[in-house]
Amino acid sequence: MKQRKLTFLIILVLVIACIFVILTKKTKLGLDLVGGSRIILQAQKPENIKEITNDMMNSLKESIERRVNTFGVAETLVQRVGQDRLLVEIPNISDPERAKEFLGKTAELEFKEQKKNFRGENVWVSTGLSGKDLKIAKVGTDASARWVVLIEFNSKGTKKFGDLTKRLVGKPMAIFFDDELISDPVINEPILGGNAQISGNFKLEEVKEMVSLLNAGALPVPAQIIEENSVGPTLGFDSIEKSKIAGIIGITLVMIFMIIYYRVPGFIANIALLIYGLIIFALFKLIPVTLTLAGIAGFILSIGMAVDANILIFERTKEELRAGRTLFTAINAGFDRAFTSIFDSNMTTIISCVILYLLGTSIVKGFALTLAIGVVVSMFTAITVTKTFMHLMFGTGQLKHPEWFGLKKEQIAKGFAAKDTSPRKAKLGVLD
Repeated sequence: MKQRKLTFLIILVLVIACIFVILTKKTKLGLDLVGGSRIILQAQKPENIKEITNDMMNSLKESIERRVNTFGVAETLVQRVGQDRLLVEIPNISDPERAKEFLGKTAELEFKEQKKNFRGENVWVSTGLSGKDLKIAKVGTDASARWVVLIEFNSKGTKKFGDLTKRLVGKPMAIFFDDELISDPVINEPILGGNAQISGNFKLEEVKEMVSLLNAGALPVPAQIIEENSVGPTLGFDSIEKSKIAGIIGITLVMIFMIIYYRVPGFIANIALLIYGLIIFALFKLIPVTLTLAGIAGFILSIGMAVDANILIFERTKEELRAGRTLFTAINAGFDRAFTSIFDSNMTTIISCVILYLLGTSIVKGFALTLAIGVVVSMFTAITVTKTFMHLMFGTGQLKHPEWFGLKKEQIAKGFAAKDTSPRKAKLGVLD
C-alpha cells in the first residue's frame, strides 16, 4: 500500500510539472498551421562540372540552412528530395518573395584589380581573394553615417588582403558582389589588420541582406526554384480550429463510452487519459516537436490506442471476476494478462513509426514521431497510472458492487459456481 501511495505522489508531481511546462513553453507549429511557403530548389549543373554529386547536394543543403537561419526564420525545414532537389519549408514568413530571392542568390564576393587586356582596354580580373576568405561580416556605418558592410578576414584572407593592398597602393581595387560592381576605392596605404568595409549608397535593409548572405556563404552550385506552394495564415488558423473541434468531440465520445460500458474503471481510465494528454503535450513542448496537421492526427490516433490498452485490461479483469477471483486478484491478473497483448501491438506500431520516420517526407515524419511518442506514453499511463488508481480506489477488499464494473451478481455467481463450488474457493468468491 505504501508503494502505491508513493507511486501516486510521483504521478501527482509529474502532472504538476507537465502543467508548468505547458503554461510556460511555447508550442511550435508547422507550416500548415501558421502559414508560410514550401519551396523546391533544383541544383543547376555548372558548365565545368560533369554531374551533381552527393557531396555537392549536402553542401548546398548546409548553405541553404545557414541562409535561412541567418534570415531569422524559425522552424524551417530543409531536406533532400531525390538526386538534385531540396525541399525548403518556411513557416510564418511575412515576405515569401524576398525569401525566395534570398535563397536563390549566389552571394559571391570578389576583390578585383584593374589590368589592360590585349586590346589595351582596362578590365577587372580576379585576384584570388573572395568571400571564402571572410571570417565574419557586420552591419556598420562610416564617418558620414552611411550604412556599410564591415568585414573581417580569416588568417589566410588577412595575408592575401595585405599583399593585395600593398601592390595596389595608389590604384583602385574593385569589390564585386554577385558579379555586380559595388565600389572601387583607391588604396591609399596597405591594410594589414585584416579589416575592411564595403561602402556605397546602401539602405539598411540592403546592408543587412548582404551581411546575412556573406555570413551564410556562397552556394556551392547555383539553385533554381522550380516549385512553390504557399499556405496563408488564415488557412492555418482554420486548420487549428477544426483540429481542436475534432479532438474535443473524439475525446468526449470516448470518455462517455468508457463510463457507460466500464463504469468506475472507465472513469479511472478517463482520468488516466487526461494525465496522458498532459504528459504528451508537455513532451511535445520540451523536445520540441513541430506540430503539423499530420502530427496532430498521429496524436489523436495515439489517444485511441491508449484507450484500447485500457479496454484490454478491463475486459481481462471482468473475465477474472466472472471466474470468481477476488477483486484484488482480478485487477492484478487483468493487468498481467493484458500486458503481453498491449506490448506486442504497441511494438509493431513503434516499428512502423521508425520506418516511416526514416523513409518518409517531412509530413510523414511528423505523423510518425507524434504517434510513436504517444504510444510509449500510453503504455505508461495505461499500466502504471490506471493500475495505481484502481488499487487506491478499490484497495484489497471484495467486490460488493459488481455493477461498478458493468457486471451483474448473477454473472459472477454463475461463473464462480461453474468453475468450483468447494468451500475453499467460496472464500475467494464475492457473492454478496
